[in-house]
Amino acid sequence: MKPTATVFAAVLCLSCAAALASEPTTKDAIAMAERGAAMVKAKGKEEVMKRITAKDPEFVQGSLYIDMRDVKTGIVLAHPYNPSIVGKDLTDVPDANGKKYRREIIELAAAKGKGWVDYQYKNPASGKIEPKTTYILLVDGVVLEAGLYKK
Repeated sequence: MKPTATVFAAVLCLSCAAALASEPTTKDAIAMAERGAAMVKAKGKEEVMKRITAKDPEFVQGSLYIDMRDVKTGIVLAHPYNPSIVGKDLTDVPDANGKKYRREIIELAAAKGKGWVDYQYKNPASGKIEPKTTYILLVDGVVLEAGLYKK
């Protein structure tokens, strides 16, 4: 192998390894939701809403991000990538497969306070509808949702 090809192969391998290492995990989603919950308790919902909207790196890391929904009304309070849904109750709007996953999120939050919900959603990185699993955590009347796109 020529030195140039060797260097290229090494860089390619490192790039692939870095990409795989940086893929968010379920632990990352749980940790992000828990950071959001701690901030809601310490500084209030409005502060977290502002940070989500501003794409604060604590709450937005590529395809992993949190959004916030009112547990009683279903109204979206903050979303970093889709501001057009903020202020709307989309509880019964289904995903691409017809699943009313937002209703499931609200019901799970009300019943258990936390858990996972699977559905289809537009990935901001790819722009495509993809399978997603979201960790939900209820705190002070709002649901924090941190989701991962399944590979």
